[in-house]
Amino acid sequence: MAGASFDSLMGTLDYPMFIVTAADGGTRAGCLVGFATQVSIRPGRFLACISEKNRTYRVARGASHLGVHFVPAHAGELAELFGGETSDEVDKFALCPWHEGPQGVPILDDCENWFVGRVAERNTLGDHVGFILEPEVVHYGTEGRQFTFHRAKRIEAGHEA
Repeated sequence: MAGASFDSLMGTLDYPMFIVTAADGGTRAGCLVGFATQVSIRPGRFLACISEKNRTYRVARGASHLGVHFVPAHAGELAELFGGETSDEVDKFALCPWHEGPQGVPILDDCENWFVGRVAERNTLGDHVGFILEPEVVHYGTEGRQFTFHRAKRIEAGHEA
């Protein structure tokens, strides 16, 4: 079977990690996301995939907009918080600086590059749900390296994938 070989091959990739945040009513959530990419140029579209097992998914499925944060290379503690803790047990937003952004989406102050996108589609993709986002508000604060998958592999996940 290709399972183990495919896992080994995918383990060689070193793509950027993102933190996706959501708000639905008074409930906030956010998680570290590795399955994400731009999927269209004109119109601009972005795919962010969230595990069905985590709280961010449960909040995101009712949200009209999501925030996508480009995690800077120096923000290992922030990646650890959003990847290694579960919002089922910890209020992640009480442990980091943030503010309410467009459409009520939580914006992480330590991520200078982010966007808020309207959820255009939700698609089940195996054990994750893909949220296709139409960017509405974009903040491009700085150039620089991002926190990558190989560094994130050391984080013990707050939820299984």
